[in-house]
Amino acid sequence: MLKLEDSYSHKGQRKALVKTLENKGIMDKKVLNAIGTIPRHFFFDSALHSHAYDDKAFPIGEGQTISQPFTVAFQTELLNVQPGDKVLEIGTGSGYQAAILYLLGAEVHSIEYNKKLYQRTKKFLPKIGININFYQGDGSLGLPEQAPFDKIIVTAGAPVVPNSLLKQLKIGGILVIPVGDRKTQKMMKFIKKTAKQVSQESYSNFAFVPLLGKEGWE
Repeated sequence: MLKLEDSYSHKGQRKALVKTLENKGIMDKKVLNAIGTIPRHFFFDSALHSHAYDDKAFPIGEGQTISQPFTVAFQTELLNVQPGDKVLEIGTGSGYQAAILYLLGAEVHSIEYNKKLYQRTKKFLPKIGININFYQGDGSLGLPEQAPFDKIIVTAGAPVVPNSLLKQLKIGGILVIPVGDRKTQKMMKFIKKTAKQVSQESYSNFAFVPLLGKEGWE
């Protein structure tokens, strides 16, 4: 059995992190509560535990990163997750974002391009009580067999908005995705008004690893 300790010190660091996120403009109490609950240091190698509650991204191997907590909070706030929402996450990575979605009451379907990361995270998350649906494959194409989704969140930078993802969104559904070049992207929020009409909002710049796949960076 996985032995992981969540000490008073860790809990105190999470409280401080939540305060930092509030100061940076995150207002959704449910999102802040989830970040204050999930032990982020569980997702780090022990050598990096002292940095787990810094508001920074860190490498997790395979050329991937665990996103900055502010980025996770910002995307999750835009997604407006409601209990019972069927949520598609593109880019499982460490599983931290999926854990936040799960805590908010979502039915999470998460797809990871990298096979090693997929295997590692699929094994790890259930050990800390996070039960989601795992898939390995091309996230830029979504998961047509599980569509439609109430919400879709993309945790990698896309050159364009994949049409497949918009198609797999329910009417009234929300897609949150960073779009731009390989270095910086604008955070975009799309709301599917009708089968053919989509509204969009654009937010400030972020830097994500590239979205790989047929409708991403090949």
